[in-house]
Amino acid sequence: MFAAALIVFRESLEAALIIGIVAAATRPVTGRSLWIALGSALGVAGAIGVAAVAQSISQLAHGNGQELFTAVVLALAVVMLAWHNVWMASHGRQMATEARELGRSVVRGDMALTAIVTAIALTVLREGSETVLFLMGIASSTEASRASLAIGSLLGFAAGGAAGFLIYAGLLRIPVSRLFVVTAWLILLLAAGMAGQCARVLIQADLLPALASPLWDTSALMPDDSALGTLLRALFGYEAQPSATQVLFYLTALVLIFLAMRRARSHSTT
Repeated sequence: MFAAALIVFRESLEAALIIGIVAAATRPVTGRSLWIALGSALGVAGAIGVAAVAQSISQLAHGNGQELFTAVVLALAVVMLAWHNVWMASHGRQMATEARELGRSVVRGDMALTAIVTAIALTVLREGSETVLFLMGIASSTEASRASLAIGSLLGFAAGGAAGFLIYAGLLRIPVSRLFVVTAWLILLLAAGMAGQCARVLIQADLLPALASPLWDTSALMPDDSALGTLLRALFGYEAQPSATQVLFYLTALVLIFLAMRRARSHSTT
């Protein structure tokens, strides 16, 4: 039961954090709740579909089907989050000054929310499908009953959702004029972390070299499975023993998205 609770907590926390951050980032936009709910529903539906064909996916590409599937979803999520941040960099100031006139932001908001609904759907899909496969692994490798797995999963889901809501509630206390700056950095780090995770999955599938593994080891200070390590992994893609390839992917995504945001911001002020 504990293993199931821990896995579901970790995966649901990542999804809840991303949903909470983008919900706070798009707070002044009319109709954003419907779009976020739509993205979440699409992700859940996709995860259910993955659960139905999980065995077939894992056997694709010489047994690397799940890794390839996860890598593609991560890459698409990085692109969608980057798109959102670049769009917000050019429109955020305008939206902040007109936050009280929400009716005028409907057309502008639709573009950003198109990226957000896709990013949320992909995130929920990835976390949901990983949860399904992890739980299948636990069920096949232990003698835990279905009831204990179900109870552990519900406890983990509730804890992850609660943690994500607390962070969302904290973001709501930030003035709108500052909110876009804070959430833009959070989403930037989320996207970079996903790029690093994408590299890790491709390394596990023997599609990328690790170059140097591990590049460093902070497991003695903060293990991956510690409370703080789990939170930082969800927020920033933290790993105690990353490879050089993961760090390279992380930094490349970070720099490229940041430069694109700066360019969009400079164009919006000219």
